[in-house]
Amino acid sequence: MFRKILIANRGEIACRIIRTARAMNIQTVAVYSDADLNALHVQQADEAVYIGPAPAAESYLVMDNILEAIRKTGAEAVHPGYGFLSENKKFAEMLEKESVVFIGPPATAIESMGDKITSKKLAKQAGVSVIPGHIGLIENADEAVKIANEIGYPVMLKASAGGGGKGMRLAYNDVEAREGFQSSKNEAANSFGDDRIFIEKFITQPRHIEIQLLGDQHGNMVYLAERECSIQRRNQKVIEEAPSPFIDEKTRQIMGEQAIALAQAVHYHSAGTVEFVVDGDKNFYFLEMNTRLQVEHPVTELITGIDLVEQMINIAAGGKLTLKQKDIKISGWAIESRIYAEDPYRGFLPSTGRLTYYRPPQTDKETTGKQKDIIIRNDTGVYEGSDISIYYDPMIAKLVTHAPNRDKAIAAMADALDHFRIDGVSHNIDFLAAIMGHKRFIKGNLTTGFIDEEYPQHFAGAPVSAAQIKALAAIGFFMQYKLLTRATHISDKLAERAKQVPNMLYVQIGDKLFEASHIEGGVLIDKKPIMIESDWQPGALFFQGMVDGKPITLAVENAIQGFVLTGRGARVPLIIRTKRAQELSVFMPEKTDKTSEKVLRCPMPGVVVSVAVAEGEEVKSGQALLVVEAMKMENILRAEKDAVIAKVPVCAGDKLAVDDVLIEFA
Repeated sequence: MFRKILIANRGEIACRIIRTARAMNIQTVAVYSDADLNALHVQQADEAVYIGPAPAAESYLVMDNILEAIRKTGAEAVHPGYGFLSENKKFAEMLEKESVVFIGPPATAIESMGDKITSKKLAKQAGVSVIPGHIGLIENADEAVKIANEIGYPVMLKASAGGGGKGMRLAYNDVEAREGFQSSKNEAANSFGDDRIFIEKFITQPRHIEIQLLGDQHGNMVYLAERECSIQRRNQKVIEEAPSPFIDEKTRQIMGEQAIALAQAVHYHSAGTVEFVVDGDKNFYFLEMNTRLQVEHPVTELITGIDLVEQMINIAAGGKLTLKQKDIKISGWAIESRIYAEDPYRGFLPSTGRLTYYRPPQTDKETTGKQKDIIIRNDTGVYEGSDISIYYDPMIAKLVTHAPNRDKAIAAMADALDHFRIDGVSHNIDFLAAIMGHKRFIKGNLTTGFIDEEYPQHFAGAPVSAAQIKALAAIGFFMQYKLLTRATHISDKLAERAKQVPNMLYVQIGDKLFEASHIEGGVLIDKKPIMIESDWQPGALFFQGMVDGKPITLAVENAIQGFVLTGRGARVPLIIRTKRAQELSVFMPEKTDKTSEKVLRCPMPGVVVSVAVAEGEEVKSGQALLVVEAMKMENILRAEKDAVIAKVPVCAGDKLAVDDVLIEFA
């Protein structure tokens, strides 16, 4: 077994690998860039080596720097995690020349499966069902449009060397095919150093289901059931679960056997994943094979009890797979939510900044009482005070729950999300919680178009019923009453001025106005009692208690005239006023939006990739104006209405901050 391994990655996956290596009594070496000097993976590793500036292209993707770190530390093997160099054939070959073990598959398998065009040809030869499409290189946008018409819309443009949703665009017409071709090429070049693109038919009502494989260097191979990864946004997985609520045992076996046939055809060993798209009739088609550890591997670990990182290390060290296919059992249900630094209320724009609060839910291996048989796991690479930069993937953490069945796993996830507090950057916790409560998700009626179909315009929070609004009003009064009561005890002078706490206050939620007053054990809302039990104190980040006998947990933010309460995916501002303040509020002027309609401002920090318009040009509503890259993804900014370009103060390569002026209109 290895004495020391180097982890050629960062963030949560580096921390995840360190955890298993430590349990195996293997020393670990972390690598870090300027941006990661104080990162969690650097703190947790036994050693850490600096490898360059913040941009990944100048640090984590520089193979010579990684090799130098190996030489300095005497590491015997390298675990690449996912992304970066994890599916780079040249890197695996360079390690072999240095007599350093690559904890992953052979370079030949990486090459065969890493190229999506080649992999589809090999899959077809191995008897695996494949999607109709153009399996060949495409030279330019004109050719892409021609091929798309031949296949028939809708089509998916994909980077040949892609993965993780990068370099993928869905096109329903010629305009989208032309734009998507260039964006896919740019993302592919930036993420993988390979801008080759191919096109295939887009399967309507598709589900994304993948098979996890494990194979050793002695010809033994098993599949570890499937994962459902259909909840995606921009081809990036958001929520994953295992097993799938759609796949039956017969289909699982056929998919597993085909996945193994493909892996054996390229003499694969290590952990790997074969991804399929599945239609409503359970017909499945090969998408790609990921020759690495998947982001969503924890759900498989929780339903099988198998540590995939441990297996990868043992296999790389030459060990035999002790598992047989008959030994693989599915126990319970697991769900993973990817927590991203992005703002779902503003079109999921990336967010950067410092984590002023980072308080994940309790992650005991097994809790008791009401949560018996529930496991909560949080894989992360950050801590309170960490910086979320523009240079890397925006994922903050992976929250995973395991329970005896799917309904309990969903309920556990919803509860865990309610207990997760992040301040300092925008995040998608509310969005994830809203999905957990969505009737269609609960029923398991999933497709890769779920998010686009259920949130076609934007995310505005989970719906809140009239009864829930009234309960929130009662909680708001309860909290404000405690706050005012405490103020009477701060000092003698203040107490003299505030001898009596007003027994009645007005609580406003949206256009609803409630008259609330204190009663023994609760609150009177519009003359109807709501009983509240809670030990909440002013300043607490969460309100936890019982409302009319039902448990509730809400994140609490202080506001100028009240609070903002968040729970189960709903973010609800409350305005709380005295009777006199409410009477005077009708005379307050309405706030107006002072943002100029003649200026386009940058909605997120990033870099200008290209500018598609010039001064004096007339543009139509929906026309592409420029492309901004943020956190490894390209974002096309479009005209909201017909206009004339007066000035373009930016050009390709410019670095941007939020609200920087991009275009001025006449």
